[in-house]
Amino acid sequence: MNPAKVDRARLVTLTDLPNVGPACAQDMRILGIHLPSQLIGRCPLQMYAMLCQQTGLRHDPCVIDVFMSVTRFMAGEEARPWWSFTQERKAALAQQTKAQGPQTS
Repeated sequence: MNPAKVDRARLVTLTDLPNVGPACAQDMRILGIHLPSQLIGRCPLQMYAMLCQQTGLRHDPCVIDVFMSVTRFMAGEEARPWWSFTQERKAALAQQTKAQGPQTS
């Protein structure tokens, strides 16, 4: 749903969340998330890793941006467009890569 149209008082289905359409809602159902309230306390990076693992596909990293938007929204933040999380996602992934250290073959 367009973030400008989200009504926090009417969160019944996953597609009532900001930035979530049918495809993203299906991705969340793959993760066992069926209600907006099940996003509270979730880590967007872990959600993304689980989605890739469970589907056997590397999904577009922008999915992390959407996961960030909905987990933050469910934590009480305002609804924002998914792309407003892109820089934060890139920084988080860079930090994660740095923390893992150099890869050995």
